[in-house]
Formats: sequence, C-alpha cells, structure tokens
Amino acid sequence: MANHKRTLITSALPYANGPLHIGHLAGAYINADIYARFLRAKGEEVVFVCGSDEHGAAITIRAKLDGITPQEVVEKYHTTIKKAFDDFGISFDIYHRTSEPLHHETSQAFFKQLNATNKFIQKESQQYYDPEAEQFLADRYIKGTCPVCGNEDAYGDQCERCGSSLSPTELINPKSTLSNATPELRATSHWYFPLNDYEAWLKEWILEDHPNWKKNVYGQCKSWLENGLQPRAMTRDLDWGVKVPVEGANGKVLYVWLDAPIGYISATKQWAADHGKNWEDYWKSEDSRLLHFIGKDNIVFHCIIFPSLLKAHGGFVLPENVPANEFMNLEGRKISTSKNWAIWLHEYLEDLPGKEDELRYVLMANMPETKDSEFTWKDYQTRVNSELVATLGNFVNRVVVLTNKYFEGEVQAITGAELNEVDNNAVKELAEFAGKIDADLEEFRFRDALSTMMDIARLGNKYLGDREPWQLIKTNEAATANVLNIGLQIAANLAIAMQPFLPKAAGRLVAMLNLSETNWNQIGQAFVPGGHQIEKGGHLFSKIEDAVIEAQIQKLQGSIQEETPEVELKHPLKSTIEFDDFVKIDLRVGTICAATPVPKTDKLLMFTVDMGFEERTIISGVAKHFTPEDCVGKQVCVVANLAPRKMRGVESQGMILFAEDDEGKLIFVSPQAGTQNGSVVA
Repeated sequence: MANHKRTLITSALPYANGPLHIGHLAGAYINADIYARFLRAKGEEVVFVCGSDEHGAAITIRAKLDGITPQEVVEKYHTTIKKAFDDFGISFDIYHRTSEPLHHETSQAFFKQLNATNKFIQKESQQYYDPEAEQFLADRYIKGTCPVCGNEDAYGDQCERCGSSLSPTELINPKSTLSNATPELRATSHWYFPLNDYEAWLKEWILEDHPNWKKNVYGQCKSWLENGLQPRAMTRDLDWGVKVPVEGANGKVLYVWLDAPIGYISATKQWAADHGKNWEDYWKSEDSRLLHFIGKDNIVFHCIIFPSLLKAHGGFVLPENVPANEFMNLEGRKISTSKNWAIWLHEYLEDLPGKEDELRYVLMANMPETKDSEFTWKDYQTRVNSELVATLGNFVNRVVVLTNKYFEGEVQAITGAELNEVDNNAVKELAEFAGKIDADLEEFRFRDALSTMMDIARLGNKYLGDREPWQLIKTNEAATANVLNIGLQIAANLAIAMQPFLPKAAGRLVAMLNLSETNWNQIGQAFVPGGHQIEKGGHLFSKIEDAVIEAQIQKLQGSIQEETPEVELKHPLKSTIEFDDFVKIDLRVGTICAATPVPKTDKLLMFTVDMGFEERTIISGVAKHFTPEDCVGKQVCVVANLAPRKMRGVESQGMILFAEDDEGKLIFVSPQAGTQNGSVVA
C-alpha cells in the first residue's frame, strides 16, 4: 500500500511460560523495533503492539511442571518478559496481556460474530483423552514419533525438528505428557473453521497479490496451499483460556491461535483508549498498513489462518507484509530451552551490564532473515571489538576529543579556501547516504541497513586517517578546523542513523554532540552550524576481554551438563512390549540407489531403495541433514512392513532408520559393509 496514512506493527506474542533468550530477540522483536523507530524518526504515524500470550497448553504444562497455578505462571513470566523487552529498548507503544478482561471480551465478540454468520462448522470428532489424568489432551500434551522424520519427541501439533505441521492422530506411538499413558480416542464436539473454503482466495491474495513477500515466507505459504487446506478446530477442551461464549460449550476455550492474534486487536484497543484514539483507524481503515513480525514457525498462523479469519469476519485490514525470520542457532546447535542451551536475556545483563546495544548489534548483524544463522561468543567479541569499538567508537572519540583539544569544543565554520579534494570527496560521499538506509529498511533488509549505517562510521574513520588532523594542526589551523567540522558532520549523521539500531548509544552520541533536535531527513546533510558547542568526549563502547568470553562459553557448556539428567528423562524407555509384538516388525537391509528432493518442500527427500527383492520409494524428512549426493550408495536399515503412507502426493513404502546424536545430527543406521540387500535385521 503506497499511500498509507498510518502503520500498525505487531510482534509475535511470546508465551508467558519462561524467560526470553537471544533467539526470541533476533526472530521477531529487534527487526520490528528497528522498523518502528525508523518510521517514527521519519515522522510517520505508527503504533507498535505486542503482549504476553497467557493462554494455551504451553502455560498449563509449565504450571504442572512447577506445581503452581497457570495464573501464577503468567504473573511471574509476564513481568520477566516485559522487563527484558524494556532493558533491550524494544519500543512497544503497548505491551498488553491476553489475560486482560478487554482481550477476553474482544476474542469472544470475534468468535460470536463468526458463529452468528455461520462461519464455523460444529461437529463431533475423535480426540485423544488421558484415562489416567481424566482429561482431553490439547495438542501440546501429546508427544510421539514424527511420521515424516522419525523424531520421537514430536508434539501433537508440530515436529520441532523437521518443522512439519501435524495433528495428534498422525503421531506414531503417542503418549500423554501428563502421565506417559497411551491416550485413547474419545468423542468430543468442537467448532471448526473451514480453511479449505478460503483456499482459492488465499492463493490469489498471497501468490498473485503478494509475490514480493520474502522468499522463505512466500515459499512456505505456497507449499501449504498446494498441499490443500483442511478445516481446523477453533476450540479446545481445556480449563485455562478464553471461554467459548456459546451455549453448550462448558469446559471449552478458544484455540490459542484464534485467541492470540486477536491479542493484537485488543492491545490496539487498550492503547487507543489510553491515548484518546480510535482503534478502528488502525484495523478497519483502508489507508492503514498492517505488518506482522514473526519467526518462521508462526508463518502459517499469520499468513493463512489469521487472514482467513479476518476475511470471514469482514471489515478488517489484512497484513500487507509478514517479514518472518528464520531461526538463530547457538554455538553450532539449535537453541533448546529444555536442554538449557540458550543465552537468557536477563542473565546476559547480569553478566554484561550496560551492554544491551552490543547484543542488539551482533544479533542484527547475524539476523536470520532468509535462512538460519548462528550466534557464537567469539563472533560477538570480534564484532564488538573490531566494529563497535575500533571503527564506530574510535571515530567518534577522535573527532570529539580533537575538537575539544584544539577548539575548546566549538565547531568552526568552514573556510572554503582551505578545502582540498579529500575534504570535498568526504562531503560528497556523506551526501550519498541520503535515502540508502531507507531503501534497505523499506524492503526489510535489516542487515544491509545496519551495514550502511556502519559505512558512515567507516567513512569518518577513513577521512580522519587520510587527513590526520593531529599532524595538520602543526602547520594549518584553518584546514584542521575544516577537517573537524566535516568529521563532526559525519558524526552527527551517524547519531541519527544509529537511532533505530543502537538507541542507547545513539542517545549518548546525541548528548555528546549536544544536538537539540534531529530529523531523519538530515542524513546526508551537513547541518551542524559553525559556533555550535559540543560536550566532552567519551567512549561509546568498551572492549570485550578474552576472560569475559571464556567465562560465557564455560557457563554455556556447564549449563547443558547440569541439564543432562533432565535430557535423559525427556527420552524415557518406552513401555514394555510383548515379544510377539516385536517380531511383527520386519527390518531389512537396502541400498539407496537414487535420492531427489521432493518438490514444493525443503524438508523431504525421496529415496529409491534396492531391497534385494524389489525397489521401494521411501520419503524421509531429512533434507536439512543430508544432500541427495550424501545418500546415494548408502546401505540402510528399513522398516519394510510399515503401512504405506502418502506424503506430498507420493506413496512412501517404508521407513529408513536413523540415529540422532546429542547435537541433533542424524546418522544412517547401517549394517556391516557387504551385507546383502534384503537381509533380515534380527
């Protein structure tokens, strides 16, 4: 929407079931904050909303683990999460809560409108029930083996290893996380939203009208749509959440992925009430723009389910863009909260107080915009020391200190006769920065925008190095005054350009330069007048010593070692089976003679396996672990009598066995070299 009057920015609501880590910050919050700050700096009307997601199975699971009530869980973690956001300068206009009465009212009104206009289908279905806990099980209360990749810890709604969206009945050997009992299917009634009815509209709206969406977002949406959509239950059998507001719905709450996105609406309502504004200007006006910042695991909910619900309700604007990020890994492994393999934001600030912008910078520089990226402590140290300290901080310190030393902190007016080619080129290069950062940010290229901002500092550093005012002062005071004037113009430009990225350091630099008012459109201009008085110099950033980094690495390694018993408890031995059950499994040796990616997905590989007595087609969700070339010629063990299963329209005729090491890496389970294809594994 080129002519929008206002922008509503949302960041994914974090579950209030634990503290935040660096993966959260890099996924859906720093990028949204940069964009909101950028729009504000340009003088645009923008509202940036978020809040704690305080409903759903994630909360009740945490409550049971901690032996407290769900309300106590959300009270504790809402406070922790909000403080972390405040500490790292995430500039929400409101940070709301889904437990607020206004949110319950808004969600229930939304549901009732859809129900009154017959947008739901109420039907009876079979749902898993825990006979020991005596309750129906939400998707996250069920674990089992993923039918796509074989991960034994897949949840009932999603496999976190391969990313496949699942339903509980698709899991192999499902178990209740409450009691470890095998759940039973029992009849229950729910309200279903017929997503399939919106498939044609979604194809037009996403695939035709929004081809400019990020490739990772567009590709995932395209895959979902081409595989066909199914009706999705919008209610759950739970005692914690937004109650279903219709007769006959006792013991049922709204599905968290109906409830949570409506949290954006209720947060906007609360903000509008607090500021004397009309919330409908942001949600129901054609000249408003809606942007969702999320992680890749939430793409389907924000691009397919929530827009379809808004369309069904009518009257709401739809998201113009959903610039989702991929995941950030940590020191060669996936971040894992259960294994304590994470850098927690509150602990980071306990160990490195005052270094909020340093972490923001490193996370921005490595932002997983189109593919998974990685954070390492060594890279953190290198970037802080060589980029923030040696480049940006060094330039600012030199130009401020020298201006105070030679001219008592007063900016000298330019003397045209003393300008040389190096001076003129520096002014010309500075002017070329006008609009550069804008172009990157408008396309959600945050890493490129950050690099452009740093190029201003690089320009200043190089310019001072080329002109050497500490030498020039000995022979030509007027030329030195010119050099420091130009250097201060570059520093003032930097103070503005830093604001969306490094807000706390930018504030210190603005104070150092004594800039009373700044405007984003001043980037590229020389706007500090002669006679302006600056403050004394100081260091914007300080060096990170080796001992600090070594302590963090040791802490991280130690934390996962302390969690080892819990990790092992996470994979308990399965319940005992009878020998007669075991011998039903027919394990055979085969050789992979061909391997190709399955079209329209980046997770699946299709194998042709020579079983000795025939060739089989087997699909496995291992494309993130192996290339096709890695697999051809491998001898493998195959579950040969597994019932055939269609995946992406292709019938898979068995399952190849893999082992998973401590770091989540898959390894083929292979027989001794030379074993004949078709041999029985006994």
